[in-house]
Amino acid sequence: MPCPEIGDSTGPTGRASAPPDTRDAGPRLGSPLWTYFAAIITIGLTALMVASVRLGGPELALLAGEPLFWVLVALVFLGELRPVMVSSSALVGGTPTSTMFTFAVLMHYGLSAAAIMQAVAMLVSGLVHKRAWHRIAFNIAQVTLACLAAAVTFGMFGVHPRPMSTWTPSGADIPAILLAGLAYFLVRGLLVCGAVALHERKSVIRVLKTSLLPQGLVYGALLGLAPLVVVVMEHSAGLVPLFVAPLAAVYFTATLSMRRDHQAMHDGLTGLPNRKLLILRTEEALAEAREDERVGLFLLDLDRFKEVNDTLGHPVGDLLLQIVAHRLTHSVRPGDVVARLGGDEFAVLLPQIRDAQAAKEVASRLRVALTEPVRLEGMTFDLDASIGIALYPDHAPDFELLLQRSDVAMYMAKEARSGVEFYVAERDRNSPERLSLLGDLRRAIDGAELDLHYQPKVALLDGRVEGVEALLRWWHPVRGPVSPAEFIPLAEQSYLMRELTQYVIAKALAQAARWWHAGLEVPISVNVSARDLLDSGLPDQLSAGLARYSLPAKAIHLEVTERILMTDQAYSADTIRTLAELGVPLALDDFGTGYSTLVRLQRLQVDEVKIDASFVRKLGESADDERIVRSIIDLVRSLGLRAVAEGVESADIAAQLRGMGCHAGQGWWLAEPMPAEEAVVWLRSRMRLPMATSTVD
Repeated sequence: MPCPEIGDSTGPTGRASAPPDTRDAGPRLGSPLWTYFAAIITIGLTALMVASVRLGGPELALLAGEPLFWVLVALVFLGELRPVMVSSSALVGGTPTSTMFTFAVLMHYGLSAAAIMQAVAMLVSGLVHKRAWHRIAFNIAQVTLACLAAAVTFGMFGVHPRPMSTWTPSGADIPAILLAGLAYFLVRGLLVCGAVALHERKSVIRVLKTSLLPQGLVYGALLGLAPLVVVVMEHSAGLVPLFVAPLAAVYFTATLSMRRDHQAMHDGLTGLPNRKLLILRTEEALAEAREDERVGLFLLDLDRFKEVNDTLGHPVGDLLLQIVAHRLTHSVRPGDVVARLGGDEFAVLLPQIRDAQAAKEVASRLRVALTEPVRLEGMTFDLDASIGIALYPDHAPDFELLLQRSDVAMYMAKEARSGVEFYVAERDRNSPERLSLLGDLRRAIDGAELDLHYQPKVALLDGRVEGVEALLRWWHPVRGPVSPAEFIPLAEQSYLMRELTQYVIAKALAQAARWWHAGLEVPISVNVSARDLLDSGLPDQLSAGLARYSLPAKAIHLEVTERILMTDQAYSADTIRTLAELGVPLALDDFGTGYSTLVRLQRLQVDEVKIDASFVRKLGESADDERIVRSIIDLVRSLGLRAVAEGVESADIAAQLRGMGCHAGQGWWLAEPMPAEEAVVWLRSRMRLPMATSTVD
């Protein structure tokens, strides 16, 4: 795919260009919005043509010869080009200041002159702003119908102005003016709000509540001044342009207010809504959610963005964020909200979504848009993102929980490298169930309720026992057996991991002492996390335990996952050097699942490398996995280390590994994990030692 230049995604100032107004996209043929537009445009333009026909040639000539009329035309044009915007009316496009002069023309010269003048002004304004033709036609139609409603209301009071028989109101005409102004406002407001509601897929009531009252205040001021304009037109036409002054004051005051509101609700770098506005939009969506639909909240975090900042600096990183904002806003549906929460974290609100599958399709579309390569500073970047999805009411009842749970899902996507994940309560470390389990684990550690089972590690060449791996087991008094895959990640994400590691090492040292002093000199391997390996207290515990039980350092081995190789701290940590000086062997577990390099493997002082079971189990089935396993074994042997295969589940796999030169294996075919009592029997039978027993306190 071609690499877009900066100019493709940013404006001349370097800021992310605003997405094109989605209202300019033509409605789908036959859709409710298309039907609505077709009906209003047909009725409105028909009314405009009838009004135009009713304005005869002599009346047109009269208007064309009046300088005042052209002053009014200019004021209407200018007012149409610069509408008054307040934050609540942004959704419906603001209130044009031309309203005041159009209504004045309607009262003084009649419907035909006002409708034609306003239609031409809207046509010019639409062309200047490059609006779509269907949008220009709709705007002309709805204003024409609003003028018609006001003219009919005036007619009910016997007021029928024409260019040749103009009308100037007096104090007695206030009721007629109020009702005609109300008719004008209601027709125009309702027609526009109806179109916005269909386009944005929002409730008409919500759009009316959001914009009708604030617009009513502005319209009230403009329509209230229109009779004064007519009076001035009649008695001192030269003073009409002075009405520009109060309009300018209203316009600039509203603009400043709008700017302050925008700054308070939007991100300064990308121009996207911020957290505050996201909360408002989400709460509105939740309040109006229907039973058969969902509200979706995505949390999106860029992958490897920190590398760009660290390598090329924050200015380039800011440009990249602007491009991301541009792409996201161009990839969502009308009515969806893209927000920036800070850093490289974005949120996307789907106010209406059919089901989880539809939400995933939107998320996939966002990822596709982001993966388009970007060219900055002469370099090409490949972007990607992890997206977490939470749905209302499936996953959370309010905004805070939706955001929290989409955040959990996003980290699940990062860990699994899957790109998109839905919230799953069982994997949420903050869920009530997991918090309860964490408390139970705390009590289990304090009460010594956790046991160790031992799985032998066997030499593939002669069947000699190389050692055993200590595997943690927990029998919960209520839940029954709890899988290590459930509670160990929970401990890793909490304050309990250090205590859990200390507990396991203490039990393993005690068991090793029983075996070694009984003649079973079998090393016990203990799994530790990367965080444990960087803990300065670990060598002290091992040293004290070995001394207490009079054990050699080789009686206990430590196993750590390959992810430690991605942590530069591992090579400079005092813990690693102290363990090496102590003589405690270190093994690298689950090798092949990470991104290790030969250089990194050489730098870490390990004695053994364990090949991940996911590759070993597929030997004989997958040629790719066979090549991977063979390559790992050759690499490990070339470095003078021992290779141990996990997941040896058949004699054929054991034979293949033996032929590749693998030193030892672990798996259920060789020996399953056993409690200490069963392990003693198994070890003595394999090592042909007498069945003497010994205990160590």
